[in-house]
Formats: sequence, structure tokens, C-alpha cells
Amino acid sequence: MEVEVARWRDFSLVPVIFLIGVIGFIVSPTFLTGDNLIGVVQATSELSLLVLGEALILISGRMDLSLESTIGVAPVIAMWLVLPAGGRFAGIDVLPTWMSIPACLAVGALIGAFIGFLVLKLRVNGFIATLGMLVLLRGLQEGISEGQSIVTIPDSFRYLGKASWIGVPASVWICLLLFALGGLALGYLRHGRALYAIGGNPEAARAAGIRVERLTWLVFIVAAVLAAFAGVLYTGHYGSVSASQGKDWIFQVFAAAVIGGISLRGGRGTLFGALTGVLTLQLVNNVMTLGGVPAVWFKFFTGVIILVALVVSRYVSGEEQE
Repeated sequence: MEVEVARWRDFSLVPVIFLIGVIGFIVSPTFLTGDNLIGVVQATSELSLLVLGEALILISGRMDLSLESTIGVAPVIAMWLVLPAGGRFAGIDVLPTWMSIPACLAVGALIGAFIGFLVLKLRVNGFIATLGMLVLLRGLQEGISEGQSIVTIPDSFRYLGKASWIGVPASVWICLLLFALGGLALGYLRHGRALYAIGGNPEAARAAGIRVERLTWLVFIVAAVLAAFAGVLYTGHYGSVSASQGKDWIFQVFAAAVIGGISLRGGRGTLFGALTGVLTLQLVNNVMTLGGVPAVWFKFFTGVIILVALVVSRYVSGEEQE
């Protein structure tokens, strides 16, 4: 019976997405055009990588508020390391340009490792530690970039953000691949299944021989690397690193994860559910845009839709949400 409930929970947002699709078509016939839907899924792909990382952390019983800053600061530091010192963005020019993406991912790994050190070794409160890192990293991004957008970016960034494979943006294929790999890891790999045990009861997991701290630390690193890679895709898509890149995204990240069935208490949820949560939020934003809703009202209506989606998800799945 519990397995059947879990299956329903995974698909609980599907009727919500269908309803949004119907409303979108009524609001504007443009909603169901190929160009519009491709634009939606491309925008979803960048946010969804943050949701993927946060979902893994939440499943393991932790949280990370700093991912929204990592998506901005990692590309900025990478640009600082590879762009010529005399160019538009005066970096220190210590690495060749082809190292820009590896450098960006390495920055993400270092951020995740440091957060893991604070939370797991120094035993700092995870919420406060990652909130502090959010502010610190945002300040570092603004300090290095001097509060300005960086419009000169390497070709490797631009390619991943602009390229299309079989008529669909490369970022979408990459996102789907990463979610598929994550889902397979959680479902079939020993360490993946161990995350649910850690999130559900870390002491029992430790007693069962699971290396709780090591796996949790690794999850922090993986999540930060995913956020840094989201920064690569976002930067390539828009052709620059904006001074506010990723700002306030963490609210959407948590909203997508929670309405997608990820428990804030850990040990429960699927990546498919998280992905449907992201898609739901992006479709709502798209419908509001096509409907001519003023941008100043977006947050209000998004909040309303989140609450409605939670209620629908609650009764479709038949299980109380935590």
C-alpha cells in the first residue's frame, strides 16, 4: 500500500501541469507553439539543476540556501581566471580559455566542500551556515565583477547555452540526462539508496554501517557543482554573467522541490517529482507572461499557484505533507 501511495505522489503534479496547459491555451494560442514550449523547457533546465542539487541535499536530511549564489559566483571566478587581464573584465589570466568550464565546476566543488566542512566538521547549524554562505558568495560575486555584468564569455560557455541538438536546446538534453542519472543512482546504487536511510534516520544509517558524514559531504559537493554548471548554461544562454544572476532563485528551488514531493525532513521524495515541480512553476510564469500579467504581480500569483498545487498534490497522493 505504501509503495502505491509513493507512486501516486510521484505523479501528483501531472494533473496540475495538464490544468495549467489548458489555461495557457485559453489565455493565448501561442502557449502550445513549439517555440514557446522550447523556451519554457530551456528556462526550466537552468533552474532545474539547482532543484536537482537541492533535492539530493533535502533527501539526505540537510539543506543548502547558498546554491542561488553559486550559480553566479562560480562563472564570475572562472571568467576572472581565464579572461585576459587587459580585456573588458580584468582577470588575472592564469588559465587557458579552454579551462573555463572545468574552473567553474572546480569552484562549485570547493564551495560545496567548504559548506560540508562547516556543517559536518564544525557542527555549525546548516540553515545559518548556508545563509551566511549565500550572502558571502553574493558579495564575492559583486566584489570581483564590481557590480557589473560580464559580457565577454568563452566560446565553450556560449556553445552549451546556445547549441541545439535535434532541434532541442543542448541544455535541455543535458538536464534530462543528469536527472535520469540521478534517479538511477537513487533507485539502484547502494550509495544512492543510502541517502534515503541517512535522511530518514541518520543514527540507524550509521549503525547499519553507512558512512553518513562522508556521503552527506559528497552530496554538498555534487549539489554545488550542479549549481556551478547551471551557471555555465545560464551564462551561455544569455551571453553574459549578470551581477544579480541567481538572485532570489532559492525560493523557487525550495518551492519546486516541496510541491514535487521532496520532504523537508529528509528521506523522502523522487527526482521525477522535483522535475515536475520545476516545470509547474515555469509554466505558471509563462502563462502569466502570455496573459499580460504585470511583472510586479508575478510573485503573488506564483505563491497562490504553489499553495493550490500543494493542496492538489496532497489529495491526489492521499498522503499528508511534512
